[in-house]
Amino acid sequence: MKLEDPKFILKFSCVDTIGIVNAISGFLVQNGCNIITNQQFGDRDTERFFMRVAFTPVDSATTADQLRAPLHAIASRYGMEWSLHETSERPKVVLMVSKFGHCLNDLLYRWTIGALKVDIVAIVSNHRDFERLANSYEIPFHHIPVTAETKPQQEAKLAALVEETKADLVVLARYMQVLSDSMCRFLEGRAINIHHSFLPSFKGAAPYTQAYQRGVKLIGATAHYVTPDLDEGPIIEQEVVRVTHEDGPEALTALGRDVESVVLARAVKFHVEHRVLRNGNRTVVFR
Repeated sequence: MKLEDPKFILKFSCVDTIGIVNAISGFLVQNGCNIITNQQFGDRDTERFFMRVAFTPVDSATTADQLRAPLHAIASRYGMEWSLHETSERPKVVLMVSKFGHCLNDLLYRWTIGALKVDIVAIVSNHRDFERLANSYEIPFHHIPVTAETKPQQEAKLAALVEETKADLVVLARYMQVLSDSMCRFLEGRAINIHHSFLPSFKGAAPYTQAYQRGVKLIGATAHYVTPDLDEGPIIEQEVVRVTHEDGPEALTALGRDVESVVLARAVKFHVEHRVLRNGNRTVVFR
């Protein structure tokens, strides 16, 4: 195995104190592991320490289970929130969409060319617009229409699908239904949403028209984790593009589609590569 190809990724956070890095590096030495990349951050405000280390055992037969027992002892000593992942794992992902398909198409393309190393196990929509697209990729399509009256039953179907497919992540790729508080809690830490960065300045319908009317000079998008607080979950990624007085609502909408697609794809990639750690209502993202 090449040195630049790590077999495992360990990420964790804990109260910042002396000896954490030494404990982890000592564990790796004792278990015959070579560090490929290591990133760390100490937050002065929260007094928490964050770390992501990618490593490869000298003995290729070493398993994750063999490493977890000694890791558990260290994690208990420092009160760590931690996880260990094999880089060969392909997280299972459910994509959700309504009538705007730019983010969906972008994610499918990246997945097809191998830029997004996941298994897309289902596409869910409250409309049938993209059923043919899902079929062309041979991905199961689930039409789950939602009304105020049927929302509890339909969300139960969605929860059952997530459990049945053993999905690690749900991506709201311009899914235009608000999830209930209970559904948000069910998906906590494993659902990502995309929206235009105008929120909360330009709420409601036609945000790009509102932006045009206000003469904005920057538009953008924000990808964040889904929480019961609508569009206020921890931010994973953001991007902006500059616009001018010549750009009308249609031009802003087109530019917005592009930036939304890029931002969501980055956020999904960061998440499935285990680069994101929660820090209260913020995130630490090791690029």
